[in-house]
Amino acid sequence: MGKLGGIKKINTVNYGGKWISFSIFAGIVIPGVAWLIFDVILWPFVAIGAISLAVFLVIFFVEMHQDHGRKPYYEKNLKEQIPYDPQTKYAVIKSSICTGEKVAGFKDRKDGHFIEVMLIRSAEDERAFKEIYDIETIKTEY
Repeated sequence: MGKLGGIKKINTVNYGGKWISFSIFAGIVIPGVAWLIFDVILWPFVAIGAISLAVFLVIFFVEMHQDHGRKPYYEKNLKEQIPYDPQTKYAVIKSSICTGEKVAGFKDRKDGHFIEVMLIRSAEDERAFKEIYDIETIKTEY
């Protein structure tokens, strides 16, 4: 996950920040310090910073376009992050009688502890929750 043709995506937290930091450092900080100290602008550094930032933005927007229409980021690894064991838990949608807000999750069969998984805003969200966890029916509690 998070790879594009075997290369780590640059819009992830670990890599995108480093790329942008390099661009700002090379294109603004180094030329700015040189201008303040020596009263000369280092245009090659400005160009390197501008080009690296432009390349980052192009690749970022290409990746965002490629992700369009796929599962949202938070759903990609949801099953691994919050595991579901039908022997110890059952799926439930908690619905507020005051606001009507619905939250899907799992309730422990022994102690009744509820683990929130995702907000349900529409029938499509409920369908996605069922699909992610391979659930046929969900009980609704108020």
